Amino acid sequence: MTIARKFFAVLVALLIATSPAAQSAPHELPVSIVLVHGVLIDGSSWRGVYDVLTRRGFRVSVVQQPLTGFNDDVAATKRVIDQQDGPVVLVGHSYGGAIITVAGTDPKVKALVYVAGLQPDVGETAGEVAPPKPPADKHLVPSKDGFVFVDPAHFAQDVAADLPKARTDFMAHAQMPVAASAFAVKMPAAAWHDKPSYAVIATQDHALDIERAKWMAHRAGSKVTFVNASHAVLVSQPRAVAKVIETAALSVP
Repeated sequence: MTIARKFFAVLVALLIATSPAAQSAPHELPVSIVLVHGVLIDGSSWRGVYDVLTRRGFRVSVVQQPLTGFNDDVAATKRVIDQQDGPVVLVGHSYGGAIITVAGTDPKVKALVYVAGLQPDVGETAGEVAPPKPPADKHLVPSKDGFVFVDPAHFAQDVAADLPKARTDFMAHAQMPVAASAFAVKMPAAAWHDKPSYAVIATQDHALDIERAKWMAHRAGSKVTFVNASHAVLVSQPRAVAKVIETAALSVP
């Protein structure tokens, strides 16, 4: 083989080896992550967190619970857990924390992550363990059929003060109202009693009282991470939230 042909052969081999088709996909890790959104928003709120975690090799599923009732929301979450193979890290934002507290009793779930989330105990309701923080509580608007949403004029300051106005304007007018009855259901179980838990507490949270969040996390024995963010910390600080979730996942034996 002439020098020119050898050079051409090496060049072709390099091009093939570095082509997108030849690049191996990120190694898929054995732990699945299931994300549960809170009230007023939907599963798309997890997009930034989802992107970070999937790039790191995790299988990630997002629950789109209907917010039509607590039992409906738990059932929707269990439906997604059932689809997973192997151990699961279950993550809940805001009211989603109450959902994972019950759904997390599933034997597949090995760890819980609360993101600005409620952590009720057995016999407690979501409404009593962490009532809305003033003045945000005065900006809740009930519908005629028993659902609740936030007055759009106050959405940004109450929920997502650290996001751009264009983003919060859209979020304010794309709310998913929640059935008020969901906050009156007594928890039949609390998975954090038996499973390791982690808590992300947003230090600029105008919806969930920070001292109440600290108290719930301390009671549950959660490993706490403080993030300088609003209640919408999953949207404004996805990398920080993803880092805590990854820590939880890598701790699963």
